[in-house]
Amino acid sequence: MQRLLSWLEPAAQPGTGPRHPRHPGWKEFTPTLRVGTSSRFHRVCLHPLEFRHAQQWREQRMRNQAVLEAVEPTIHGTWEQAHSMQGWKQYFYPLNQSAFQGRAVPFAIVVDGQFAGQITLDELRGMPWQDCMVGYWVDAPLWGKGIATAACALAVDHAFRRIGVHRVQATYMPDNPASGAVLEAVGFEQEGLMRGNMHINGRWQDHFLVGLNRDRYTSTAVERLKRAGRVF
Repeated sequence: MQRLLSWLEPAAQPGTGPRHPRHPGWKEFTPTLRVGTSSRFHRVCLHPLEFRHAQQWREQRMRNQAVLEAVEPTIHGTWEQAHSMQGWKQYFYPLNQSAFQGRAVPFAIVVDGQFAGQITLDELRGMPWQDCMVGYWVDAPLWGKGIATAACALAVDHAFRRIGVHRVQATYMPDNPASGAVLEAVGFEQEGLMRGNMHINGRWQDHFLVGLNRDRYTSTAVERLKRAGRVF
């Protein structure tokens, strides 16, 4: 059992040095950014999502049910069932397996040392695409503080610099302009409208598609935010 847990939870490492040949970028943590003002700020970094985050993940997603249900894929069963301890295991273990196989890099968003949401680089594909999707959520009490924007910038830089993708893309719903603003601030460009793209909250929903290719990634996403005075 101890050996199995060691495989499931290898020690997290800083995102420096040689990249892992099978799952580059996984089990790596990012640098820390500060958002706010020099006298009142939050420290934001990304840490590999681990089994130990179960309680905070469950509590925050239960607390944020109304806003998350409105933008996330329709789930089977009830929200309570999906966020029980059994629901967490059914979510975490396949995601961890995908990370081990190099198909996903799931992060916990850590704010001032505490779990505050999740951001995942998913649907990782090799050549001829060499791309991934990014999706995220942040605990509602932290909205409007620049947390999501900082986390998204860290994830995008990780995708290009540590995973080695050619392209990162994301989607957001037309009635969720705040998410669109986060993605635009990081450098994503709108590419089109995907009609009936995903089944969300009981019905098929449209999404805007945004993307960022390596040839448009002329400076890091973090540097872009620093120049705008949004992080330091």
